[in-house]
Amino acid sequence: MDNIDKLKLFNDLFNKRLSPIEAKDFLVYLYNNGETTEDILQATKLMRENAILLPIDDSLKDNLIDNCGTGGDKSGSFNISTTVSIVLNACGCMVAKHGNRSITSKSGSADVLECLGVNLNLSLDKQSTMLQEVGFVFMFAKNHHPIMKYIMPIRESISHRTIFNILGPLTNPASATKQLIGVFDRDYISKIATVIKALGAKSAMVVSSRDNMDEISISDITYATVLRNDKLIDIEIDPQNYGFKLYDKREILGGTVLQNSEIMYNILCNKEEGAKRDIVLLNSGVALFVDGIAQSVEHGIEMARESIVDLKTKKSLEKIVKISNQL
Repeated sequence: MDNIDKLKLFNDLFNKRLSPIEAKDFLVYLYNNGETTEDILQATKLMRENAILLPIDDSLKDNLIDNCGTGGDKSGSFNISTTVSIVLNACGCMVAKHGNRSITSKSGSADVLECLGVNLNLSLDKQSTMLQEVGFVFMFAKNHHPIMKYIMPIRESISHRTIFNILGPLTNPASATKQLIGVFDRDYISKIATVIKALGAKSAMVVSSRDNMDEISISDITYATVLRNDKLIDIEIDPQNYGFKLYDKREILGGTVLQNSEIMYNILCNKEEGAKRDIVLLNSGVALFVDGIAQSVEHGIEMARESIVDLKTKKSLEKIVKISNQL
């Protein structure tokens, strides 16, 4: 695929003018050559243009936060960002969670939330109502991105991640302006941060750990780029600077959907200690700082800890399950 016109191919891909074989070849080509910042920006704009957006007032969008990873890190961890999203809700954030079923892991955000009883198939109006009444909504990617019906079989035929892993966090259907995004490779932090800034995000952080997680690691240093006041700043996050000890990475491993949902439930019910709880506290603290509810990461960690100890997180999950099934 030498001397290709990538913009034309992106347009053809999103307009379903490529055969499955051509689409697969293009996605594999992008992966093998490394998606550029311009590739990611072009594809994000096209995917946003073709998305079914959540009908909410523009004034609400500035209050929304999403936290998610690209996947593709092959870490085998439990659903950290999904657990964090419930903690954020318990701390008063307006969470517009965008996610999907598992593609590159055993358990995606949709899988684990469904296992815990959340109704994933609300209409657009009911999703909007859920967000305004509960301060939390899960937007199932397949219901907001019609292109995925065409793309999913192609993705499933590819053994590695694709550019669509990257596009997921960048194409929030509620147009959330605050985000914590984990990426599978340190080389993509700057690319994704540049794209977020170009697309008008209000506050964000893009992270990737030295031990190759698309989360803030509890086992090693995490590299990050912060978007604040329209400026990008590179930082490093060391768990030890926030009072955590470093754990063996194997201590945050997950398993099946059922196993991951049990881990998530136990954390939210204050029945889990150690590495799994601490990685949720660290990521929650950073996300609360990104949101602006916390004055610092340290403040955010304490807010998250208190919400778990006081069982606000358990109550938030129960309310999300209840209202999603009542609407």
